[in-house]
Amino acid sequence: MDQCVECGFGYTARADEVPPRLRGLAGRFTEALAGVPDLRRRPAPEVWSALEYTCHVRDVLRVQRERLDLALRTDVPEFAPMGRDELAVTAAYNRQEPAAVLDALGAAAEVLATAFAALGPAELARTGLYPWPHPVARTLLWLGQHTVHEGEHHLMDVRRQWG
Repeated sequence: MDQCVECGFGYTARADEVPPRLRGLAGRFTEALAGVPDLRRRPAPEVWSALEYTCHVRDVLRVQRERLDLALRTDVPEFAPMGRDELAVTAAYNRQEPAAVLDALGAAAEVLATAFAALGPAELARTGLYPWPHPVARTLLWLGQHTVHEGEHHLMDVRRQWG
């Protein structure tokens, strides 16, 4: 994937752009959620609430950190799917405390941003077998770009519900 057809995100960020874009997610989600009158309301049964999208992004940040660590320790690791839909149910996303979710999102973004900032060209070129939408070898730079995309895309999801 080089560009998201739905939101228009292009996978063009340079390595030095990934950390600040990750760090900016917490503030942008906080700002977006401030305008949502009911964080737990699903606009349709198959569409997540603003809180569920925020929980998902927090967990994406955590999972991507685990994947990054694995790729730095293992040659061409296979990343397990995160089970996004199952996790929304088992972790009861829509019953979580919004302030705690935003704090955890900010902490996870900072940890991942710091990890990406420490990588050099050789490490960013390492690959792992990414499971979505089908298994394909992806570089760690792409992993960072994709993580930024996840945040940006789901900010769009939140805003289009209430924008």
